[in-house]
Amino acid sequence: MDEMKEKSKGQKLLDKLTYNSKNAWEVIPDRELIFSFCDGYKAFLDKAKTERTYVREAVQEAEKLGFEDLDMMIAEGLPINPGDKVYRVVRNKAVIFAVIGKQPVEKGTRMVGAHVDCPRLDIKQNPLYENTEMAFLKTHYYGGIKKYQWLTIPLALHGVILKKDGSVVDICIGEDQGDPAFTITDLLPHLAKDQMQKKLHEAISGEGMNALSGSIPYDDKEVKDKVKLNILNLLNEKYDITEEDLISSELELVPAFKAKDVGFDRSMIGAYGQDDRVCAYTGMMALFDVKDPDYTAICVLTDKEEIGSVGNTGAESRFLEDFLADLCDMTTDNYSDILLRRCLNNSVMLSADVNAALDPNFEGTHDKFNAAYLGKGLAILKFSGARGKSGASDAHAEVVSRIRKLFNDNDIPWHTTELGAIDKGGGGTIAQFIANLGVDVIDCGVPVLSMHSPFEITSKADVYAAYKGYKAFLKKLE
Repeated sequence: MDEMKEKSKGQKLLDKLTYNSKNAWEVIPDRELIFSFCDGYKAFLDKAKTERTYVREAVQEAEKLGFEDLDMMIAEGLPINPGDKVYRVVRNKAVIFAVIGKQPVEKGTRMVGAHVDCPRLDIKQNPLYENTEMAFLKTHYYGGIKKYQWLTIPLALHGVILKKDGSVVDICIGEDQGDPAFTITDLLPHLAKDQMQKKLHEAISGEGMNALSGSIPYDDKEVKDKVKLNILNLLNEKYDITEEDLISSELELVPAFKAKDVGFDRSMIGAYGQDDRVCAYTGMMALFDVKDPDYTAICVLTDKEEIGSVGNTGAESRFLEDFLADLCDMTTDNYSDILLRRCLNNSVMLSADVNAALDPNFEGTHDKFNAAYLGKGLAILKFSGARGKSGASDAHAEVVSRIRKLFNDNDIPWHTTELGAIDKGGGGTIAQFIANLGVDVIDCGVPVLSMHSPFEITSKADVYAAYKGYKAFLKKLE
């Protein structure tokens, strides 16, 4: 009977005037659709644990859908037309996909930008050594990690080794059921009195994160470091490499376990690398579903974000500008640099990066009125940065207004967020580097618990909301 009771004047006014974010599961009631989409996402995560493997798998998916290599088209003198689907791989670590729009490229583009590198343990260039008749690989952690989280878990080895003749050896050890794994050992609690008295960031040193990799000696009593020699011999027999070849390698240790459903209700995903592959995947899949857009739709997947977006595969480089310049050149008879400038100044990007979801187990890390929450859809971050917005990209109110209207009009669950309490720290994304080019940019991504850990947590409803939101943006933003 109470449910049928008409709302009071004050209740009606409250509904009209106040802002309240909604639970994404209630906004998107089709749970079968959400779960099905997330099954595909988990399967992709298991195949794409490094930036190189992500790019390779993504291109394979794109080519099945008719995307063509832009550089091959340029080499063959082929034109591009509205509706065409193209891509460019940048040094095997970054990739751009585009669907050409009806409007001239100089009128601007609609871009979703994410990154495909993740915190991990890189293998040093001279890594293999023996101590107390055990072999270890020396590592150098990449990106911001809590070092203790990477001890005593199974690790898989991924990457490439370039031999002295220039040939490439692909390495993937630890993912298949019958594969060996690697691990970094820790001290037993019985002997850890001194360790336990240290500050958390001091208890494990970077130089102490050495991965256990063997213990059988080579059968020759005259040889020193027999265990190391046995490992080198095994590598030589399997991959035809020598120790010097490791100098020209890029090898990464990542968690060996697969993506898992989390919770009795299977409502969440636990997996390595969801920062930022959850946004990279949903943005990519959204672009793959775009057909005949008005404005050229682009998905930019960069490298090196976790260490500052540096290098010629990071967002601070010119590879996005070069790509847009080629699009301008191939769609006009009279290319000039001003067309590229106009394209950039007329473009809009969603910087698709994850946000730190509020964790009730750790009170005081967020302003609860402006926090990201698991299960409330896309997290719109007007500004990033640390403390006094240092290193931030601060989106204009006009951009926020356009995205807010777009999401409301298309039933996309979203909420406004910050990256933690002001004095607690902060962080940045690729947004600042794209904004420097003249593009209107706003951060818009999926909330994550346990970010930068080996087992990050997302809500399946948020994952699907990201796909829906990015697709609406690429297709419908005026």
